[in-house]
Amino acid sequence: MTILTNKADKIDRLAELTQSNESVSGSSLWREAFRRMRSSKMAIIGAAIIAVFVLVAVVGPMLAPHGATAQTWRSEVFPNQGKFVGMRGENWFGLDHLGRDMFSRWLVGARQTLLVGVVSMLIGLIVGALVGVLSGAAATLGGKAGQRVDTVIMRFTDIMLSLPSLLLAVSIAAVLGQSLTTVMIAVGVVQIPIFARLLRGSMLVQGGADYVLAAKAVGIRRKRIVLTQILPNSLSPVIVQATLSLATAIIEAAALSYLGLGNPDPAVPEWGVMLSQAQRFFDNEPMMAAYPAIGIIITALGFTLLGEAMREALDPKLRG
Repeated sequence: MTILTNKADKIDRLAELTQSNESVSGSSLWREAFRRMRSSKMAIIGAAIIAVFVLVAVVGPMLAPHGATAQTWRSEVFPNQGKFVGMRGENWFGLDHLGRDMFSRWLVGARQTLLVGVVSMLIGLIVGALVGVLSGAAATLGGKAGQRVDTVIMRFTDIMLSLPSLLLAVSIAAVLGQSLTTVMIAVGVVQIPIFARLLRGSMLVQGGADYVLAAKAVGIRRKRIVLTQILPNSLSPVIVQATLSLATAIIEAAALSYLGLGNPDPAVPEWGVMLSQAQRFFDNEPMMAAYPAIGIIITALGFTLLGEAMREALDPKLRG
């Protein structure tokens, strides 16, 4: 119950960002938010980290000096004897236990990590938004019947929120089987109740606004009010959450890969898989684990910093 309450409170507080959609200068909400973010060190640092990560993910495989799966230096490493090759001129990050270039694998693994994170977030966002719109529209303009629909949807959402996210993701991945697609689906499903509750809460806030009352007074159809008035003005906290969810998705996807539920081909580099493979040799060559771990941590930090900066920039209590 405590876990559910903490999660629900954080989501509901984020939904309150839509209480005010006008700045004191009369400019648009996002224009004012962007102005505030340009002067935020947290936003600048987060955006810079994300830009570097995306650049590495996009062009990194083309810049990799060696084949990511080629065991070119297999004869130079003896993992059973604890003998590894560290940083040197032709291998900037050294070699792994199979004589593969760690730097090349790190570059290629960044693309896999970004792909999993983005697709997982999009699954949660799209499905969660559909559920949230249905629930929010029913609660706002659906009358007593709509309120009953909203109650049923929210109780199911609360059940999902009450479960630890990683445990839920592991359970889903274990049922679906080992694959990269499984990881995306499992992490995406965990994000669905977050987006659903957030958008629903945001729509409830907007549902009592004067412009909605005016639209109903002049006879505009409920469906049109929801799609053209309430929904567009309810998306600000959802966009913020999407940025924060990317950080969570990257960490949880890496955790599933670490547990052996990701890509069944261990030769394909991905930061979570690389971390899993390195654990057996941590005592002799800790840097094998350090490189992918640092990549995961810094990337998640970048999305978190940018998301928090967006939240603060959109907070009506801090604007003005």
